[in-house]
Amino acid sequence: MTREKIEPRVIGAVLATGLMSLSGVIIETAMNITFPTLMKQFGVTTGTVQWMTTLYLLIVACIVPVSSYLKRRFKMKQLFVTANLLFIAGLLIDALAPAFVWLLVGRAVQAVGTGIALPLMFNIILEQVPLSRIGMMTGVGTLITAVGPAIGPTYGGILVTSLNWRYIFWLLLPFLILSFFVGIKTIRQVAPVVPERFDLLSILTVVATFAGLIYGFSSLGSQPLLSWAILGAWIVGILGLIGFVVRSSRVEHPLIRLATVKNPAFAWHLAAFFLLQTTALGLSFILPNYLQLVDQKTAFIAGLVVLPGAVIGAAFSPIGGQILDRFGAKKPILLGLSIVTLSLITMTVFARHLSVLAVLGLYVAYMIGIGMAFGNIMTAGLKQLGEDLKADGNALMNALQQFAGAMGTAVVSMIISTSQAGSGSTIVKTAVGSQWALLVLVVTGGMALLSMLMAFKLSRPTASR
Repeated sequence: MTREKIEPRVIGAVLATGLMSLSGVIIETAMNITFPTLMKQFGVTTGTVQWMTTLYLLIVACIVPVSSYLKRRFKMKQLFVTANLLFIAGLLIDALAPAFVWLLVGRAVQAVGTGIALPLMFNIILEQVPLSRIGMMTGVGTLITAVGPAIGPTYGGILVTSLNWRYIFWLLLPFLILSFFVGIKTIRQVAPVVPERFDLLSILTVVATFAGLIYGFSSLGSQPLLSWAILGAWIVGILGLIGFVVRSSRVEHPLIRLATVKNPAFAWHLAAFFLLQTTALGLSFILPNYLQLVDQKTAFIAGLVVLPGAVIGAAFSPIGGQILDRFGAKKPILLGLSIVTLSLITMTVFARHLSVLAVLGLYVAYMIGIGMAFGNIMTAGLKQLGEDLKADGNALMNALQQFAGAMGTAVVSMIISTSQAGSGSTIVKTAVGSQWALLVLVVTGGMALLSMLMAFKLSRPTASR
């Protein structure tokens, strides 16, 4: 296979958009550490402070599906500048926030910027990187966003302990300014823009779908299942989804062309991508809590224990991409998913008595599997689509990634909280609940593996660009 060179300009464009996505993830995970401090300083409850994360996820999940339309309608540089300036504005609002409501406003503004930037990075890769190098560059893009959860808790913990939570925002400002100037210099338009009409009704159905489903799952554990906050929100989300499908079939230029999911091979890739992300976010909730409540370690130690796995897993993303570029998608993806499933099975079997070293080692193995499989599933799935549908497929994958994060975290949190509500020692109850939560993730990981086996049976060969 010919190894075409990637233009330095394209690498710069990926770096510029990736820095925004990275900053968004860092803030999200870093702010989780600050919740007790914010509750005390602003006099808000746990339920209120959680909106720092929930609101961000809701807005990103609603903006990302629109990215396919935005790419067709506006120039990439226009979208980048808009996203970057919004993110910088959000940073300044949060850094200077005099009240909690202003923190929420800043996070909302950042979420709009991230929602535009995240699909933009992968659209640049899909459109401007030679086909023989897409796997590697998608791995680099995945590394950029995957390293955020690895350093976010440590970054936030150090700043809250030694300086002030506001520095979480101030110290990211230079990186966003650097991103702005690199993007201005390197991002170029390749495909012509199309003057499509803005379909407000489609937007409203997307908002209803993701807002309803994510809010419903986020309320698990804190509200009764049959309450408006959960069942009512799910009904709104399902009705929104039905409305979106109906609307998309009746307009000439749908927001997302659903012909993507009519492609069976892509649909199975999409399912595996969603399921794998669910295990990743679910596990990122289980392990820090296990280390603190069962192994009786501090939050800082818990963050350090999961740090090596997250960093190594992120580093394996471009390695897995290079394997895909040289040998095809099947080997790295099936190997990665097998490692993921075996790691989860081992954690589940020994969940009552996992030492710190066991957690560290098993999480490193799990994240190596994630690094081998996650970005490659996206690459292989999008290769099943024609050039005219790649942006739509990218939008769907990024949107479901946000939803999977909310769902995975909510489900395992509910299982552990239910176990903790019983009688007995908190250590034992947390260990038992973690074991059941891990068992759910084992099933989810196994389903991702089966989905990819189906996908490979239906996959079509791809030609070079």
